[in-house]
Amino acid sequence: MLVSLLTLGSPQQLSGGYLYDRRLAELASDHGAEVEFAPVRAWPDPFTLVHGDVVLVDSIAAWLVAPWAHRAASRRRPLAAILHQPPGGIDDSATRRRIQAVLDRSLYRHCGLLVAVSQALREELVAPPHRLPADRIRVVAPGSDVAALPTGPVPELRHGRRAAAISVGNWMARKGTLDLLDALGRLPDDRVTLHLAGRDDVEPAYTARVRGRLAVLGDRVVHHGVLDWDGIARLYAGADVFVLPSWREPYGTVYGEALAAGLPVVGWRAGNLPHLVSDGVEGVILDPGDVPALAAALDRLSTDELWRATLARAAGRRRAALPRWTDTAAALFAALKELTANAR
Repeated sequence: MLVSLLTLGSPQQLSGGYLYDRRLAELASDHGAEVEFAPVRAWPDPFTLVHGDVVLVDSIAAWLVAPWAHRAASRRRPLAAILHQPPGGIDDSATRRRIQAVLDRSLYRHCGLLVAVSQALREELVAPPHRLPADRIRVVAPGSDVAALPTGPVPELRHGRRAAAISVGNWMARKGTLDLLDALGRLPDDRVTLHLAGRDDVEPAYTARVRGRLAVLGDRVVHHGVLDWDGIARLYAGADVFVLPSWREPYGTVYGEALAAGLPVVGWRAGNLPHLVSDGVEGVILDPGDVPALAAALDRLSTDELWRATLARAAGRRRAALPRWTDTAAALFAALKELTANAR
């Protein structure tokens, strides 16, 4: 089975969605499949670019594919979509999201299969205003094991402080980078060394504010920039806590990776995180925007070693319930094969 995956730009881009697509492509041969990437542009008809037995549209490209969706039926290729975000996306202006949501939904209604990356996203898709058909939606969550087993030595990350925390995410307002730095600034100097990994060029104005805050915090924060999987894995292995106060995550691949690495997870009660972590069990879930509570949680995690170890053990147990990428690929390709078989 050849799967034509329509997306935007290079599949090597750094985000949870592109990681998902790349891992599926790498594992396809284990499931009798092959994935061809087809970058989408506004013109020409994207269905002239594909050769697959099934066309799979990444949600980031859905609005561009939507005007041509009726062509899929005429070419007798089953059409599916993989949704890393709700219709309209989550990062653009409200006006852009409303317009894009109309186009996204129009494409999804032509699809015989909608792959949602989390239960939280599925619940959003079937509810107003989207009201997408529940019987076409299959939840296939991303794997958690990419960064669980690092190669090479584990770094010493505490740098003389009582705990090391890591946060993996691009510097964006919805990722809560400034919230995290504000919380860190409320702690005594000896508590936490924070390690940041991710892109710093996504939102330039926000990045400027982050850099201003970093100048005040000095060596309490280490910015690693973009790291490969093994670099991220070594940070997980050397850290005591994972923290990402993101305001919205349709899934949050890094949360699953942190749990798989046996780290307590700290974040806002938002998006899919409450489906992954129970407050006080595998980590700490806080009301969005409550920076004093975030600071208090980090303070306790850095000073109460027994509590931190208890949360870490629970995070390690949670690992068994999380999918590995082999599980993700098996479920995805099985669903696509079922779709193509029913289309014959």
